[in-house]
Amino acid sequence: MIENLKVKCDCTTYNAVDTNPLSVYVMQPIWNKIIKIVPLWIAPNLLTFSGFVMILVNYFLISFYDWDYTASGTSPGLVPTWVWLFSAFTTFCAYALGKMGNMLEGLSPSSPLGELFDHGLDSWATSIFVLSFFSVCSRDNGKTGVSVYTMYIYLSIVLFNFMCSHWEKYNTGVLFLPWGYDLSQVVTYLLTGLVGVEVWQKPLLFGYYITDVLVILLIGKCPDPWKTLLAHLKKTLKNGSLYEGLLPLVSPLLLFVLLTVWVVLSPGNILAKQPRLFLWMVGVTFSNVICKVIVCQMSSTRPELLHWFLFPLALVVYAAISGLLGWAEEAVLAAFTALVTAGSCALRHLRGKRAAPKQPGKSCVGHGADKGLGMVSVT
Repeated sequence: MIENLKVKCDCTTYNAVDTNPLSVYVMQPIWNKIIKIVPLWIAPNLLTFSGFVMILVNYFLISFYDWDYTASGTSPGLVPTWVWLFSAFTTFCAYALGKMGNMLEGLSPSSPLGELFDHGLDSWATSIFVLSFFSVCSRDNGKTGVSVYTMYIYLSIVLFNFMCSHWEKYNTGVLFLPWGYDLSQVVTYLLTGLVGVEVWQKPLLFGYYITDVLVILLIGKCPDPWKTLLAHLKKTLKNGSLYEGLLPLVSPLLLFVLLTVWVVLSPGNILAKQPRLFLWMVGVTFSNVICKVIVCQMSSTRPELLHWFLFPLALVVYAAISGLLGWAEEAVLAAFTALVTAGSCALRHLRGKRAAPKQPGKSCVGHGADKGLGMVSVT
């Protein structure tokens, strides 16, 4: 498939729309100044990967102090202050390095590997950001916090937003960026470190907590499916039929159906027993599935109706909810999570089988645009 991608991306144009006011009017002028002092010889993918490593370091550090999401609720001082301040620092660095990588790609020749690497890491980092943020909210302890089932719903909504953004690009050729990935997360960690987690556990108005507001900011602006529907009615979609346009949604939606069935029907209440492990598995499984959609969107090829990873997941879910696993459900979850994590690297999809052509003729899709310039077109 990598040869297919190279051919498809020779005459590529990458369009992205960012309507987040914080990104467009506040942060973008800052990035435009910082990029001037970044050496052009630095590989953009190196900056992108460095930012992703910062995200992982932050996640595993918080996990060490708060594995079961109870530290902020039952023992607010269990997570040291320096951890929250370090989280603010690493999140800012990850955000900045990602932006710098995007902007450097805009100044250099684009490549299919650049887009796949960038969006592949984004598909994974999206869930990691959310899972780290849940430690601020804390798990429900009867007075404050959110339940693990609410965490699962919130994570699913965030991943659904990400999926819809790339689904829109598959159909319209333009990537409409979600709002959730901005510096509001940095401010949250910073305030937590300076004031303490108690500030998020006090009612704000009408019995709602500040964490409820934070979750709304985290979820961000919901995708607008009307753009795709309007394009379909005007017959301006890249795909000639409604079936072709909806095909990329089948595997991700079936993925969430299988995971939800496991959550609801698990005899051992697996989500309550291992919330961090299960939610991590949700994130990396989603990344594995959505990366195939990203590859097809880049190369103008038809995605498979069913991603191969759905079949082993379905077997695990059936064994779990039928009681076959019994006491071994947690062990199987750990083994399955290790398997899906090892296979979630975005680059592995470049070695997959060639997809069936979606439409004849030469297609132009590619990479090299910054994510915060409003409307970007880079050839």
